Amino acid sequence: MKFTKMHGIGNDYIYVFTEEEKVSDPEHTAIKVSDRHKGIGSDGLILIGKDSDGFFTMDIYNADGSRGKMCGNGIRCVGKYLYDRGLTGGNMEVDIKTLSGIKHLKLICEGGKCAAATVDMGRPVFDLEQIPADPFFLKDGQLTAGCDVFDVFTVSMGNPHCVIFADREPVSLATLDRLDIGMIGPLFEKHSAFPEGVNTEFVIVEDNHTISMRVWERGSGETLACGTGACAAAVASIKTGRTEAGNVKVKLLGGDLDIFWDGGNVLMTGPCATVCEGVYFAD
Repeated sequence: MKFTKMHGIGNDYIYVFTEEEKVSDPEHTAIKVSDRHKGIGSDGLILIGKDSDGFFTMDIYNADGSRGKMCGNGIRCVGKYLYDRGLTGGNMEVDIKTLSGIKHLKLICEGGKCAAATVDMGRPVFDLEQIPADPFFLKDGQLTAGCDVFDVFTVSMGNPHCVIFADREPVSLATLDRLDIGMIGPLFEKHSAFPEGVNTEFVIVEDNHTISMRVWERGSGETLACGTGACAAAVASIKTGRTEAGNVKVKLLGGDLDIFWDGGNVLMTGPCATVCEGVYFAD
């Protein structure tokens, strides 16, 4: 199986173009290729295709084989993959169909290659049923997880997200470097409040236009970055009055993303890079 490994600020996936390669069991393949010791090593598998209407498509499988609906870092890399191979016909704007709808990309190119992209991520969804999140467990913005009660901000950006401001009890950290995310993240990932699982963002506000964030992603654990998570964190920060509307820089372990939200669609801008290409000898 021919593959391309790409990343958006450290959020890395294995990309396969299904017009050239057929992947009969993507769930199993995602688990195998994602293994960082016995596989290629990644946060998951992304299949790039084309449907009967002529739209390019993106199908996401997490490192544990579960299906994802949307990946902000991943879709920028899909845009790069298509442009760098001449599949957009030189067009620096492209629409890509995902399980969370059609996303519009504006590509930022240098020297004939795509280096970054701005993605229209659509409007945030706050309705609990549409996220989806069960209101039975969420009382006045609070959620009991483990032995503690957390103030949470729930929102969907194509994926369900649970944003926690880490400077408040019971986390109470001034910075995120001491956050034991491997212990606390799984408390939320498959919590009964989230029937499809949830991505959990732990956020510290640095100033009116800057936040830092670590993320525990459903199906992948901690990743260096999460595009939809950065959008969710920025929206939560603006909605709660912690940052001003407009541009918010989100600082993640793998790098920075620029998020714009003024109450309408969320725009995400960030880099994308190719790591390597090769052939995976699947068993």
